[in-house]
Amino acid sequence: MLELFLENAPLALLTVGLVLMVLEAISPGAHLVVIGVALVAAGLIGTVFGIGAPLVLAVLTLVFGVAATYVYREFDFYGGKGTAQTTDSTSLAGATGYVTETVTSRSGEVKLEKGGFSPYYSARTTDGTIEEGEEIIVLDPGGGNVLTVESMEAISQDEIDRALAREAAKQRETESQTEDESLREPEKSS
Repeated sequence: MLELFLENAPLALLTVGLVLMVLEAISPGAHLVVIGVALVAAGLIGTVFGIGAPLVLAVLTLVFGVAATYVYREFDFYGGKGTAQTTDSTSLAGATGYVTETVTSRSGEVKLEKGGFSPYYSARTTDGTIEEGEEIIVLDPGGGNVLTVESMEAISQDEIDRALAREAAKQRETESQTEDESLREPEKSS
């Protein structure tokens, strides 16, 4: 069994590397792609040039692993510089973006400003329709599969904002009446 593995070591490295890369594609953020790239590169070199010596393949894997780590960190495939990690769906709550396909209670699509590797998400609204191009905010990430969003215009003023605006209007009205009364009173001379 060991002899069979040693004879086909480059092919085994290639296969395991491809499997790890597929697993990374299915579940991003596990950093399996770095190891996968190293194994695939060493396996390809071993297969093409007929290198079967375990020590040489180990050194090749190490060299390609260091190179893959450098490239992975330098290009930061999963987001902005310094973030280099994926996050869970709860981090999408409060995220902003815009509508790319009209959002209704049954269908729609949005693009989030900080949506990660693929910033496009299916979206629904609780009521009404949000037209293409409108700015949105995520109310409920819903596990990340389908987001519940609301138009920024619709929530730009909530009940507290409306109450504060009413109070400010009353205050201006009171000040205006006070100014009018002071202008009507005749000046008293001493």
